[in-house]
Amino acid sequence: MKYLNYFLIFPMFLMAVFMACSNGDDATVIEEEEQEIPSTNYDVSAILSKFEGTGLSYAVNGNTVTFTTKDLPNHTSPYWPSTNPLFEDYNGTNSNWNQNPNEIAEQNIVFTITLNPEEASNKQATPLGPIGISRNGVVFFNQYAGPDQPLTNEINSFDQYLGHPTGRDQYHYHIEPTFLTGQFGDDAFLGLLADGFPVYGPVEGGKTITNEDLDDYHGHISVTADFPDGIYHYHITSEDPYLNGNGYFGTPGNISR
Repeated sequence: MKYLNYFLIFPMFLMAVFMACSNGDDATVIEEEEQEIPSTNYDVSAILSKFEGTGLSYAVNGNTVTFTTKDLPNHTSPYWPSTNPLFEDYNGTNSNWNQNPNEIAEQNIVFTITLNPEEASNKQATPLGPIGISRNGVVFFNQYAGPDQPLTNEINSFDQYLGHPTGRDQYHYHIEPTFLTGQFGDDAFLGLLADGFPVYGPVEGGKTITNEDLDDYHGHISVTADFPDGIYHYHITSEDPYLNGNGYFGTPGNISR
């Protein structure tokens, strides 16, 4: 009789174990499904108040902002005409400095940029010329002096705040705008690229950012002082590509000049 009881009870035990294991798996699945996914519904509206410069204005229209800039730096430079109050002889640290023949002159550059940037499914390369706008209205250029030409020699023409004008007298920054990092801090917000994602200085959380900390587009997602919930953003670094890598992370808006 005891063997008969064993054969009756053992299958019931196995069934109970099976059901318990099955219920555990279901609970795990439910728990995983309920995990919160970080939001990527970015909104850069709050950062607009940081834009201020000579000949710089902006207007919000729906989910875009239109910047109009005369592209005039609010700092001294040997590239200003000698009659301008901001003219100053070069006093930087580059012993190989060599002034180019151009001057700073008023431009009319218009950016229409989304306020809700998101990752593009098809990334676009950054063009030569303006690719973004700094918080003082000076435009950002990418890491090239010309088509596939590195900045190696052109760097020697950068003024004491690491900007210079083109042959059309369009002043711009390729690398760290030291006037801005000196004024606002090495970890400060510096501007926006044309895809709406912000640009920050070379320090984050007390650490100097290197290219190895960033993705192919020279950015990453983390918390910043302006975006406590985190946002994708670009960083200035001391090595090529300095500001941007293999293209825009998002979809660029319109740029006219």
